[in-house]
Amino acid sequence: MKCGFKAAFASGVVLLVSTTVAENSASTQTRNWSASFVSRVAALALLETLNSELLSSNSATLTLEHWCDIHHLASPPRIVAVRMPNVDKPVSPAQRQELHVKPAEPVRYRRVKLECGSVVLSEADNWYVPGRLTPEMNKLLDTTDTPFGRAVQPLHFLRRTLSAKLLWQPLPDGWEMNAASANAAADPMPANLLEHRAILTLPDGAPFSEVVESYTAEVLAFSVPRP
Repeated sequence: MKCGFKAAFASGVVLLVSTTVAENSASTQTRNWSASFVSRVAALALLETLNSELLSSNSATLTLEHWCDIHHLASPPRIVAVRMPNVDKPVSPAQRQELHVKPAEPVRYRRVKLECGSVVLSEADNWYVPGRLTPEMNKLLDTTDTPFGRAVQPLHFLRRTLSAKLLWQPLPDGWEMNAASANAAADPMPANLLEHRAILTLPDGAPFSEVVESYTAEVLAFSVPRP
């Protein structure tokens, strides 16, 4: 009985530790990107690459799926939008002007986490005009976790970026002129690394959605390359 109890207890401990390690592995890897000057340079290059790919694409969803695929963040590398219920942000007068909607015209709000496997790559606030979408698209957005970009893909929409911000500076100002500055400790990696604000338009230029996307540190949730 004692041996059986010990074996069961040991198995439970191993399972608990394994689960904890699995849950913390991504955050541990993201912390490693700020461990040295070389890893910070690599992190900056990766963030600039992702930023460029997002800015050159009309669909953040497809860009993140490609990112997830080439960095082996999940298998299969498919983006799922997990809706966050009971969250509301009324559309502002400025946003109504940007969306070209009248004061009484309905504008819906949707907040989601974009996940690839168990990795949360971004969180998005989305204000959209339901009257400019098809009934099928509105049903998908109301009743499923389909990413917005995938739901409205048949519209052949275009994306116009309003702003793009890098929220973490892996290298301090003047690092290229001062060796001591280059080797100084970087600011801790924040929860979000990039922020984009954009308008989605129909091919004729009519806007139908405004989105604010915050890209998390989990976009770097893979091993730091070794020189």
